[in-house]
Amino acid sequence: MEKKVQLIFTGPQPERLDKYIARSLPQYTRSKIQGLIRDGHVQVDGGVIVKTGFSIEDGANVEILIPPAQSPTLLPEKIPLQIVFENDSVIVVNKPAGMVVHPSAGHSSSTLVHALLAHLPQLTDQADKQRPGIVHRLDKDTSGLILVAKSETSQLWLQQQFSSRQVEKTYLALVDGHPRTQRGRIEASIYRHPNDRKKMAIAPASKGREAVTLFSVEKEFPNHTLLKVKPLTGRTHQIRVHLTSIGLPIVGDTLYGRKNPSLPLRRQFLHAFELKITLHSEKDPRMFHADLPDDLKNVLLSLPNKG
Repeated sequence: MEKKVQLIFTGPQPERLDKYIARSLPQYTRSKIQGLIRDGHVQVDGGVIVKTGFSIEDGANVEILIPPAQSPTLLPEKIPLQIVFENDSVIVVNKPAGMVVHPSAGHSSSTLVHALLAHLPQLTDQADKQRPGIVHRLDKDTSGLILVAKSETSQLWLQQQFSSRQVEKTYLALVDGHPRTQRGRIEASIYRHPNDRKKMAIAPASKGREAVTLFSVEKEFPNHTLLKVKPLTGRTHQIRVHLTSIGLPIVGDTLYGRKNPSLPLRRQFLHAFELKITLHSEKDPRMFHADLPDDLKNVLLSLPNKG
């Protein structure tokens, strides 16, 4: 079960949140504490904080929710993989909707990691036993390209490109409504929703993490628009939150959009269809591509052309 720890900070001077918790809970490493903060498991005076360097002052009420420990080892599962590309350093997979990337609470089997362990037994040698090789993630019900490193050296190389924003990711999203312009840029920080831990939200001033999303119109329909979307940052649920914030919720996204989808689709119409990145030991970037899956193609084919 999830463990709850409550602390009251006392001191004449403000202190970093991660430093204070690590000092108060020496059984956990500072990196573990920072991960809990970033994942929205820490509240200060009733509000979720995701900035590890958040400054707390005398009398602050700090609450930490520590998830249950996960099994140290995972068993491979022979789940079919749609491999787009593979070499000695990476494997690029076209993830189907409905598949979780790595084990988490409520998802202890049938994840992408379980499938990868059957295809690449050497992943078990990596230090991170729960997320071996994982460089970036896609939401469960988002389909498309995901890159997995075969070694820790390759993983570090790729992670550095993601952190320095050298990777170009492009998604296709069908939204309800029409944007005011053919192209747009959304700049709005994102943080964990203060009242619903499953959701993210646009953050008020001075809170949250920077998030930037570009979009352009691919095709317009009478009541919907197909957008090409490029997130310049990689925040949780970023595209879904940003598009909803400008009145363009993604079709089928019942968490952020309409509870009753406007079209017969059992998941959000969001697909990662292009990924441009430089692989380990290579000089020039590669471009990978994954076509829309049939369920999304059929939705587009069912829509009338805009008059």
